[in-house]
Amino acid sequence: MFILVGIAILGSAVGLVLYALQNNVSLYFTPTQVYNKEAPQGRNFRIGGMVVEGSVKREKDGLTVHFDVTDTYKTMQVLYKGILPDLFKEGKGVVAHGKLEADNTFKADEVLAKHDENYNAAEVVKALELANKAQSAVPATEPVVSKYQVPTTNK
Repeated sequence: MFILVGIAILGSAVGLVLYALQNNVSLYFTPTQVYNKEAPQGRNFRIGGMVVEGSVKREKDGLTVHFDVTDTYKTMQVLYKGILPDLFKEGKGVVAHGKLEADNTFKADEVLAKHDENYNAAEVVKALELANKAQSAVPATEPVVSKYQVPTTNK
């Protein structure tokens, strides 16, 4: 009897831990994956890539910032209200955590920037490499886009 009660308590504890972890896991997606609807709807996830040059727009309140993130293939608009990290810059790697809004804007509740000149998050590097491979598969009749130049038609 004690063994069955112990197994039931242990099973319940394991179930509760797994349920809590499931709600706190934050998956990583690129703008291309979000565009392809691979990202979860209504759940938090991370999006990463490069901040598009000239895309950072600050509102008058001083805290609300709009910027675009690209994996060099697709671009995603991000809205963030808060203080950006000191290392946040256009043309540099960024990872944002938040949710996708109904208008396909990513509403971030946290923004992380790379920590030095030689480092880029492994996920961002992998995403950029995959996007470059996908872009290489595009027929030669389409214009070639440089590493940091973003086609405006792919928004």
